[in-house]
Amino acid sequence: MNDVRVVVVDDQQLIREGIAALLGLQPGITVVGTAGDGRVAVEVVAAQDPDVVLMDVRMPVLDGIDALALLRHERAKVVMLTTFDDEEYVVRALQGGASGYLLKDRPAAELAAAVRLAHAGVVQFDPAAAARLAAAVTGDRPDGLTEREVDVLRLVATGRTNREIAGRLHVSEGTVKNHVSRILGRLGLRDRTQAAVYARDRGLL
Repeated sequence: MNDVRVVVVDDQQLIREGIAALLGLQPGITVVGTAGDGRVAVEVVAAQDPDVVLMDVRMPVLDGIDALALLRHERAKVVMLTTFDDEEYVVRALQGGASGYLLKDRPAAELAAAVRLAHAGVVQFDPAAAARLAAAVTGDRPDGLTEREVDVLRLVATGRTNREIAGRLHVSEGTVKNHVSRILGRLGLRDRTQAAVYARDRGLL
């Protein structure tokens, strides 16, 4: 049986090279390329025709979710490999046709097993990511907000800044800013003060 051909995509060189090196030591797996952003990843996949792509989510130039959209017609299975279990990313990855959404904090042998399963057509979600996805599908939340948006709304209502919210939820300030904009838009609110009143009136605090 031929080795599973893998491309590793991550904007942090140390992590990218570390994952590639560890996978290269696993039986039945050959790393055929790496990339530091989504646009380069698309080029590497076109040139190397891998079986599986391990793709980081947040990257410069072109992030992993947007790169996933450009790879939809390639035969490679794309597994998102990230430190972020943000509900929005999980849902977008699933909608984009990802073959999995895994967190980076797993041993090399488990990662290798995940690569083999992806190659075999098995879609995999880390338990934390699966919980986010289930909440997005079944959660009962005010006015269609996602679970993460409710988290952000609660923190906005307590007077925390975007930076403080980002630190609390382990996401970027830009992600928080986007969440706040969507919350205000969906709820028809003018500013953070109205958001705080909304949260208080609905018992979210």
